[in-house]
Amino acid sequence: MEPLENRVAQGEIEVYNLADLWDDHPVTELDISPFLVEGLMLKEKEFREDVDEHDWSQYEDEHVALYCSTDAIVPTWGYMLIASELHDTARSTTIGRADDLRREYYAETLADEDWSAYEDKPVVIKGCGDEVVPEMAYVHATQKLQEVARKLMYGEPCSSVPLWRRPRNDKPKPDAEAVGVKTP
Repeated sequence: MEPLENRVAQGEIEVYNLADLWDDHPVTELDISPFLVEGLMLKEKEFREDVDEHDWSQYEDEHVALYCSTDAIVPTWGYMLIASELHDTARSTTIGRADDLRREYYAETLADEDWSAYEDKPVVIKGCGDEVVPEMAYVHATQKLQEVARKLMYGEPCSSVPLWRRPRNDKPKPDAEAVGVKTP
């Protein structure tokens, strides 16, 4: 009996795992309503005092998503002031919730990615229910990989769903006749 051969491992298929792009640092949602008067109104003097007194070091190496849990209308500069305090502490800061932060993180990371390693290769975009990876990242990766890859699939190399294949540039044979075309 011949030994079993793993043809998938020996194949030329490249696996692109979006989960590997995440830096594994925690995401913290920071509700700014406690910085507002009665959680509803931003008064500049009180807001600045609360921001100055807050311990920003607790967000060291974290991704921070700023949001307001009340129906307050927060001027843009309020978020900007907090972001300026987090600049040297947090890994990243955005307005929104954790999902918004992850989408922004992946959009920036994918924009900076070097796609040349996938030039003219079949690529499987790994997708195994990773909760960190937002759906939009799969769409962005698909669009970027279509510019360089020969073939795209989704899933695992051993069990993947075909998504796209670069059209062959084969020229038609000169003596080929069109079938089913009526001539006048």
